[in-house]
Amino acid sequence: MEKIAVIGGLGTLSGGDLFFKLLKNQEVLNHQNKYHFIFEQQPYRQIESALHEEEDIKSRKFYTFSICKNFEVKEVSKILLPCFASHSFLEELQKETTISIVNIFHAITHHLTSKIEKGAKVGVLTSNFVKESFLLNKHLADYELVFPSNQAKLMDAIYGKTGIKNGNLDGLPLEFVYQACLELKEKGCKVILPCITEISLVVNQLRKRGISIIDVNEVYANYALQIGNVKSQSQPFKLGIVGGVGPSATVDFMNKVILSTPAAKDQDHIKMVVEQNPQIPDRTANLILNETDPTIALFSTCKKLEAAGSNAIAIPCNTAHAFVKEIQAHLNIPIVNMITTTAEFILKNYGKNTKVGLLATTGTVKSNVYLDVLKKYELQVVIPDEVHQNHVMESIYGDLGVKAGYTTGSCKEEIMKGVNYLLAEGAQVIILGCTELPLLFTNTKEINDKDRSVPLIDPTLILAEKVVELATLKD
Repeated sequence: MEKIAVIGGLGTLSGGDLFFKLLKNQEVLNHQNKYHFIFEQQPYRQIESALHEEEDIKSRKFYTFSICKNFEVKEVSKILLPCFASHSFLEELQKETTISIVNIFHAITHHLTSKIEKGAKVGVLTSNFVKESFLLNKHLADYELVFPSNQAKLMDAIYGKTGIKNGNLDGLPLEFVYQACLELKEKGCKVILPCITEISLVVNQLRKRGISIIDVNEVYANYALQIGNVKSQSQPFKLGIVGGVGPSATVDFMNKVILSTPAAKDQDHIKMVVEQNPQIPDRTANLILNETDPTIALFSTCKKLEAAGSNAIAIPCNTAHAFVKEIQAHLNIPIVNMITTTAEFILKNYGKNTKVGLLATTGTVKSNVYLDVLKKYELQVVIPDEVHQNHVMESIYGDLGVKAGYTTGSCKEEIMKGVNYLLAEGAQVIILGCTELPLLFTNTKEINDKDRSVPLIDPTLILAEKVVELATLKD
C-alpha cells in the first residue's frame, strides 16, 4: 500500500482541493485498497503575511519541515506540497527528510511537454514572489512566458480580504482573474498556467467562459499517482555516538573523526549525533565487582541513536564492547566494533604473531573482549601482572587519574609503570585499550625502549578512521 501525504494549511482551500483531486482520480477509485492518503493541516501563524515578506518564507520552512518529520514517523512514501512559493526551498527541505517531495514544477513541465510544443506562448498567473524568483526560469525555460499587465489587481483578486483564498469563488475576484486570462489569450498564449494553487478552485468557471486553463492541482495529483512508488531519498551518512563513556573520550573521538575526514569545507564533514549519557553505569565496576549492569542503559542509548537516523553507531569505550554482541542482536544498524577494527589494523600493519601489549581496565582484561579477538587474528597478547594492572587502574580511576580530568603528573607516572612492564615482556606494539589513555599520550606515537621503538596503538583513532571509511563508501 502506498502512503501519500498532503501538506495543508499554506493555502487552506487549495490544499483541500488537491486532496479531493487525489481521491477522485480514476486510478484511485478503481484501486482504493492500494492507497493510504494523509492530509495534515496545522495552525499557520503567518497566514495573513504578504508572501514576499522574508518572515513568511522562513515561517513556511519551519511549518513544512515540521509536518514532513511527522510524515516520516507515519512512514509516508511521498509528499505533495501545494504551494508554489514553498518550492523555492524544496531542495533545502528535501535534504533533511527521507521522504520524496513531489515537485509541482516537474508535474507541470511533464503536462506541458505532452500538450504544447516548445517555444509556445504560455500565459502565467502567479504571485509576485514566484514571478521574481528563479523558479519559472528554471523549470519553464522552454516556453515564452507572458504575464498580465495588472499584477496588483490579480494579487488582490487572490489574496485580498474578499479574494479567492478567503473563499470568494465568484463575483469580482473571479472577474479580475477572467480579465487577466483574456488579456493573455489576446497576446497569443495557447494556454493559461496558474502558478497559484488557489486558482484551481475557479478553473471550471473559467473554462465555461472559454478560457484554456490548466488545473494545476489536478495535474499535480495525477502526476504524483502516475510516477508510482518513489525510493526514499538518500541522506548523507550519519554516525551515532554513544557518548559519556567517558565524556572526555567522546570529545577526543569526535575530534579524531573530524581530523580524519578529507574535507575542504564544513559541508564535507560527517554528520554526527551524540547521546552524551555519563549516567551509564560503570562497565568495569559491573565486570569485576558485579555492580549495576550497564546493558540496558547502553542499549537504550543505541536505540535513541537508531531512531535519530544514524547509519552506524560508534562506542568510544573499550570496556563497553564486552556488552556489544548482545546489544547488536537487537539493533537494525551496525555498531562499528572498536576491538575487531583494532585487531585488523595490527594484523595488516604488523603481521601475524606480533606480540601485542594491552593496557586496559581490569574489566576489559577480565572480560577477554580483547584477548579473544587478538588470538583469533593470530596475535600474541601480553598483559600486566596484578601489581602493574593496579598501576594502570590508578592512572585511569585514581583521584588524580585521567577520568578525573588529569593528563600529567601522577596519572602519567602510573601508566608508564604499566608501559615499562609490557616493554620488559617483549611487547612489539602496545594498545592503549581504554579510550582515556590516548589523552595521556597526545603527542606520543611510540615509546623508545633501548634500541627499539614500540608503536602505541590508539583504538580511538582507528575507530575514527574506520567510520570515515564507512561514510565515504555510503556517500
